[in-house]
This record gives sequence, C-alpha cells and structure tokens, in this order.
Amino acid sequence: TNERTVIASVVPRCGVGNTLPIFFLNVEKPIYWAVFASCLSSLVLDYCARQKVGGTHLTYGYLKQFPVLPPSFYSASDVAFLVPRVLELTYTLEALRPFARDLGHDGPPFSWDPERRALLRADLDAWYAAAYGLTRDELRYILDPADVLGVDFPGETFRVLKEREERTFGEYRTARRVLSSWDRLEAEGLLPRGRWP
Repeated sequence: TNERTVIASVVPRCGVGNTLPIFFLNVEKPIYWAVFASCLSSLVLDYCARQKVGGTHLTYGYLKQFPVLPPSFYSASDVAFLVPRVLELTYTLEALRPFARDLGHDGPPFSWDPERRALLRADLDAWYAAAYGLTRDELRYILDPADVLGVDFPGETFRVLKEREERTFGEYRTARRVLSSWDRLEAEGLLPRGRWP
C-alpha cells in the first residue's frame, strides 16, 4: 500500500513518537547530514530496504543493515552537486532555518513547487543509482522490472508509485524523469563512477 519503504527527513529539534527513529550523526560538517538524508531517501536504497522490511515500521535493526554510503565516499564535487538539491528539498519551512544556515544558506525557505521538487528528486535518484554502481538498465529494472523483462514478468518494485502516477499523470513520471536525469547527468559528466565502497 505504500509508495516508499524508507521515508527520511530532516526535522527541527522536537519530540517524536516511538515509530520515528532519530539519527544524530557524529560528523563535524553539517553537509554530511544533508547527504545522509539524501542517501536514505534515494530510490536505490529504498529498493534495498524492500528486500528486508516485512512490515510498515523501520526499526533501528533494519536501518543499521541498509547500505548507506559513508561520509568518506563523498568528494567535494559530490557535495557541491548534492547539498544544494537537498537544501532546496528540505528547507521549506522557517523551523529549519538553523539547518539551512549550517549548510551555508541564509535566505528564506524555498517555495514548495511540486514540479521543481520532482526534478530535484530525479537528479538525486539518478546520481545515487550511479553511486551504488548501477548501470542504466539496472536502474530501469529497479524503477520497473516489466520495462526491462516484459509485461509478463511477475516481479514488481514500486508498483504503488507507478499505479498512482499512471492514474494522476497518465504515465510513470518518476521513471521517465529519473532516466532522463541519468542521461543528462551522464552527458554532463556528473554521475559518480566506479567508487562504490
């Protein structure tokens, strides 16, 4: 019933219920908070989570098994690519101003623009697919196995997301946008290659 298995976010310091695991990172640079959140939010990591999680709650036991990229993985150019996108996706309310300042942004919160947000997420999903060492066809499989192996293939990955988007937009928009981002980022030389730990 759920579009995603892992729903990660940056939240202001506040109390939360027992079904929201909280991570405090032991890193000196706040940029690593941003890349950690973006890694957890990527479709590729979500695909891995779907292979493990049997219910609707993520426990620390599950989270500790996920293939999260360590801070040492990210180069300065990776951070320059990722952080502005994460900042724009997360800093949409005044309560996160301290987080934005920690990332070097002193302006107002970003407007909530669904089209812009979908494009930013597509860039991040394509980038992370390459960071995990996937090929474009492997990314196509993760987005929709039927696209690679034919409509009779019995497996599925993001069925709920695909069905909702087909009803709402008349197409599986996420798949199209992520693959389009892959092609553009690859042409611009912005996809990380050959560095999976």
